[in-house]
Amino acid sequence: MTTSSAQQTGAVFQRLSRLDRFLPVWIFLAMAVGVIMGALFPGIQSTFDTLRIDTVSLPIAIGLLWMMYPVLAKVKYEELGRLRGRWRLFGVSILQNWVIGPALMFVLAWVFLADMPEYRTGLIIVGLARCIAMVLIWNMLAGGDNEDCAVLVALNSVFQIVMYSPLAFFYLAVVPGLFGADTAEVGVSMWDIAKSVFIFLGIPLAAGVVTRFVLIRQRGRAWYDDTFAPRLGRTAIIGLLFTVVVMFSMQGEKILAQPGDVLRIAIPLLVYFLLMFTLSFFLSRRLGFAYSETATLSFTAASNNFELAIAVAVASFGIASGQALATVVGPLIEVPVLIGLVYVSLWLGRRFYRGDATVPAATPS
Repeated sequence: MTTSSAQQTGAVFQRLSRLDRFLPVWIFLAMAVGVIMGALFPGIQSTFDTLRIDTVSLPIAIGLLWMMYPVLAKVKYEELGRLRGRWRLFGVSILQNWVIGPALMFVLAWVFLADMPEYRTGLIIVGLARCIAMVLIWNMLAGGDNEDCAVLVALNSVFQIVMYSPLAFFYLAVVPGLFGADTAEVGVSMWDIAKSVFIFLGIPLAAGVVTRFVLIRQRGRAWYDDTFAPRLGRTAIIGLLFTVVVMFSMQGEKILAQPGDVLRIAIPLLVYFLLMFTLSFFLSRRLGFAYSETATLSFTAASNNFELAIAVAVASFGIASGQALATVVGPLIEVPVLIGLVYVSLWLGRRFYRGDATVPAATPS
């Protein structure tokens, strides 16, 4: 690596918060803590199941809701008003996020995990959860349009309430049946998934909307976006890591016995992120979008809302399920891959968008 490349790499990492920069490390540590707890305290599963809300233990429900609430409180819902003048951009985003993305993940899940139905279902759940959080970071680092990205995040937040459950039914029950696959292995009704989406997306979404508009009215937008939202957002990792610890305390024995399973799950995820970004980038370029718009469309399409995927898998299939394990592998792969794709986007911008004023001259510092 040249001195210039090393400086550019350092510049991107410096613009990430320490929590974001080392998120895979924190998740690995939480996994290790969970495995150790499961080995030292064999009765821990019954302990977590003692207090329950419907089919989910109360401690897990609290962890899952806290994962989602800070993320959804940061979304700029008021930006949805900008949809009126940008139908072409947002129409392409809907195509990439809600048609191409889920279909691609479905294909990859069946290609790579045809013999592992629980993990396959988990990956399909990940593919349906479109990104509403860290895409803002990747977009900023790659020189995308921050205002357009804010609108797409708000659009995806609302769209998931409507589309997640029907698409889950379509890809888990309808499509496999079309080519003779066994759909009984799903083992959960679409009502269970819809209920999980309503609880773990609908409730924190409503809370996030109320929090945003009430506090902006009281304290102002600058204070909310620059002070309150970043501080609240950093607490979301507590809910994520708590959930991961509990999951792996229940799955530790399985993981130690079959360490190759995590690798099997990781491979299609890696292929998905790379393919989805590449397809979205060149489709957007082909349609004549400027670099900043292309970068925004590409990172929005390539990223996934792993918080929602984990919540749906845990609530619908159980904390110790293979589906839940598959969803938690997502952020382990997504964070380092998307950091790498920031550099790819900047290189492609300088390669294919010469003369475009929206292309950053160098990696942002």
